[in-house]
Amino acid sequence: ARVSAMIVIIGGGICGFSIGWRLAQAGRETVILERGEAGRQTTWAAAGMLAARIEAEHGEEWQLPLMLQSRNQWPEFAAELQAASGIDVEYRTEGTILVGLDCDDREGLEHRHQYLTGLGLELEMLSGHEARQREPHLSRTVTGALSSPLDHQVENRQVFLALKKAFLEAGGILREGAEVTGIVTSAGRAAGVTLDDGEEIAAEAVVMAAGAWSRNFDGLPDAVRPPVRPLKGQMIALQMPPDAPLVEHVIWGPRIIYMVPRNDGRLVIGTTVEEMGFDTQLTAGGMLHLLRYAYEILPGIYDLPLVESWVGLRPTSRD
Repeated sequence: ARVSAMIVIIGGGICGFSIGWRLAQAGRETVILERGEAGRQTTWAAAGMLAARIEAEHGEEWQLPLMLQSRNQWPEFAAELQAASGIDVEYRTEGTILVGLDCDDREGLEHRHQYLTGLGLELEMLSGHEARQREPHLSRTVTGALSSPLDHQVENRQVFLALKKAFLEAGGILREGAEVTGIVTSAGRAAGVTLDDGEEIAAEAVVMAAGAWSRNFDGLPDAVRPPVRPLKGQMIALQMPPDAPLVEHVIWGPRIIYMVPRNDGRLVIGTTVEEMGFDTQLTAGGMLHLLRYAYEILPGIYDLPLVESWVGLRPTSRD
């Protein structure tokens, strides 16, 4: 059976729905194909950090203008999405603080401060005392910190729910449980997709937004097969009292651990970066790593209830 669709988007995550929403707003007939339940993979697992500055790395300076432009568009995008959907995406502007726990960390922070300010980025070096003045529950062992007031956060799950609603209300079509197995090409361009049940959907254009799964489609020419692979990340959420959260800022620490406070009092903690293919098992070592290093920075987490744990697969590439 052949079903005609003007534009087919493979993947029902934040990228697929953002693109789909804009296309539907522009009056284009658009269908999103999601093999499972939309928004429940990487998009649901993420932490929602918009950290173009604190995450800038040596050798990746060429990416920075794009990262900054994306980050600068977020407030307006969040406001428009909120207005279109009626769903609060919890855009928060407290900023991000990167802390150090010993003399080596402090030296690393000073080097990082010099590097980032050399790129023209607005970051401030803090002493341990100054860091604790901003976040009193930080450990007494914090030796120094970098404050990045323009590295914000958003509640990624709320963003997805808002995008889904806005997309559907703009006339977009969502098909869940529709697993794409192949790309149909004609005269050197994408002409549609095939599903696992044999259905073929003709398309004027095909948008590949399948994240870590984006290279695994039959019929995709090798020359355009994206060089992405999954990078496993284990995460947990602890429950702080919503009226008395331990922290207000996003907190980063050594060993790439991060803690993200949410409006409902949840504290999302993530760190692990594991080359494990498409494995999504939680491990004792992963949980130990998260809790041990989070506790070093924020000892007040000791008595907090652990309310959720999960695994996400980041789409990543060598560059």
